Amino acid sequence: MTRKLGFTLAEVLITLGIIGVVAAMTIPSLMNQTQGQEFKTGMKKALSVLNQAITMNVALDGNDFSALSTTATNVQGMSLYNMFVTRMNIVATGANANMDTPFQAAGGNYVLFFNDGMVISFPSTASACTTAAPCKLVVDVNGVKRPNKLSLATVSGTTAGIYDEFVFKLQNQQVIANDGKSQYILYN
Repeated sequence: MTRKLGFTLAEVLITLGIIGVVAAMTIPSLMNQTQGQEFKTGMKKALSVLNQAITMNVALDGNDFSALSTTATNVQGMSLYNMFVTRMNIVATGANANMDTPFQAAGGNYVLFFNDGMVISFPSTASACTTAAPCKLVVDVNGVKRPNKLSLATVSGTTAGIYDEFVFKLQNQQVIANDGKSQYILYN
């Protein structure tokens, strides 16, 4: 009797079962890593775009954050809101949106929506952002899309969730990562 070479149905099914179990265990962690990289890239992009807007504002108008006022009456008294609106590609603006911001200003917040889904929120009373008194803004890299939590980070030695919202500080001619998680992502 001649024996044919090949696999039996049982062997094929067992192999497929093992491949299925391995895939079921690895796909969730792969998805979390992909989402984590998306948030990290979004944070770095936001920091770069904001710094480019400031550089352009200084080059064209000669104003930096220290020359900003709360109301825009002239070029020398340009507000933070008007500077962002004139120098960046903003789709819509609003006030006091439902963001999980770590601060809510007493006078309310301005909210700027970008075409890539990013949202920036800052106090409407922000003016004269200097080294001694920097202004803070919150950047939500994926906007209103949920979930707004990334659960894979270790920040400053403690395990904590990194949200897709990052706090930046504005002073003179630069935007700087302000909170621990932004600094961790920027330098690691």
